[in-house]
Amino acid sequence: MASRPPPRFVVRPHDAAGWRRRAWWLGGAWLLSLLLTGLIVGATVRHATPAAVEQRQLKALGKQNDDLLQQVANLQRANQVADIANQSLRKTLAEREEEISGLRADLGFYSRLTGGDAQREGLKVQEVRLQPVSSSHAWNLTLSLTQNAKRGEDVSGNATVAVEGLRGDKVVRLTWDALGDTSQSGGMAFHFKYFQQLHATIVLPADFRPTRLVITAQPAGDDAVSRAVTWGDALSGHLTPTQGEQDAQP
Repeated sequence: MASRPPPRFVVRPHDAAGWRRRAWWLGGAWLLSLLLTGLIVGATVRHATPAAVEQRQLKALGKQNDDLLQQVANLQRANQVADIANQSLRKTLAEREEEISGLRADLGFYSRLTGGDAQREGLKVQEVRLQPVSSSHAWNLTLSLTQNAKRGEDVSGNATVAVEGLRGDKVVRLTWDALGDTSQSGGMAFHFKYFQQLHATIVLPADFRPTRLVITAQPAGDDAVSRAVTWGDALSGHLTPTQGEQDAQP
C-alpha cells in the first residue's frame, strides 16, 4: 500500500483570546508611550515658557534679597559693637582727662608749696571750688590759699569773694556783703604757714546769672592778692597756675 504524502495545509483551531491579549498589550504600550511623550514635551514647554523663566528669576532674586538682608544685619551688629566701643573709649578718655587735670592741679599746688628753685613767693589763691546746694540758690565755696614754703613765716588776714554776672540786661557785681554769711561779715579769716582751706556758703538772687568770681585775699600788713576765675572753672574745681587766672582789682 502506497504511503500518503503529508498534507500541504494544517488546520489549527483559532486562539481569539490570545490575540486580544496581545492587542491590549500593544495598545497599552502605545498609549503609555504617548503619555510619556506628552509629559516630556509638557515639561520642556513649561521650562521654556515666560512664566517658568520669571519663576526662576524670582527665586534667584529672592535668594539674593535674603543674602543682602543677612549682610545688612551683620553690618548693623558690627556698627552697634563699634558704637559701644567708641562710647566706652570716649568715657575712658574723659575720665583720664579729668584725672590728668586733677593731677596737674595737685602738681601746681605742691610745686607752689615746696617752691622748688623759685624765689620766695607770698600769698596766692591756689584753688577755687563751687558746689551747688540742692533745692536752693546757694553754693558751697571752698578756697585754697598757699604760700611758698621758703617764705618761712605765718600769714594771716581775710578773704572775700565778689560775683560778677548778668541781671536782666545789665552787668552786675555782687560784693561779699551781699553774698556772705552774717557770721563771716568781715570775710573768711585765714592764718597759716604753708596752706589753708577756707569754706563759706554764698547765695545768689534767683534772676542772677553768674559769669565769674573775683577772690581777694588781704594779708595783714601786705598788699592784697586777687584772682578772677570763671564760674565754669570754679564748678570744675581744677585750676592750673595759668588756667582761669588773671590779676584783678577788687
